[in-house]
Amino acid sequence: MLHHLSFGVKDLNLSGLFYDAALSALGFRRVFEDDSAIGYGLIDGKDLFCIKLCPDLVPPRGGFHLAFAAPSRSAVDQFYHAALKVGGLCNGAAGLRPQYGAYYYAAFLIDPDGYRIEAVINTPL
Repeated sequence: MLHHLSFGVKDLNLSGLFYDAALSALGFRRVFEDDSAIGYGLIDGKDLFCIKLCPDLVPPRGGFHLAFAAPSRSAVDQFYHAALKVGGLCNGAAGLRPQYGAYYYAAFLIDPDGYRIEAVINTPL
C-alpha cells in the first residue's frame, strides 16, 4: 500500500545518527542524502523511509506510531539497544507481546523528535 514515508525532524544530523543505528539493525541503510533529507532503504536512490529537515516541527502527538518489519528477534534486540545508545527513549523493551499474538516480538522507542517507532517480527522462531 505505501510507497514510502517521511518524518520531519528538527536536527537532521542527530536524527540521522539515530536512524542509522536503529535501521541498520534491520538491514536498511542510507540510500540518499542531501542538506535537507536522508533516505533509508535497500537500493540506492529508492528510499522507503525518509527524514526531512523541518526546523519548525511541532512534535507528534499520541495515536501515531510506525512499525518497522524486522528479519529476526535478534534484529529487534539490536534495533532497541543501538537506538538507545544514540538518544532513543525506551517506550517498551524488546520482548514478546502476547496481547498482540503468540509470536509478536517487538521493541518500542521514541526518537529524538518524539515519534513513536517500533521494530517487530510476528513469526514462530
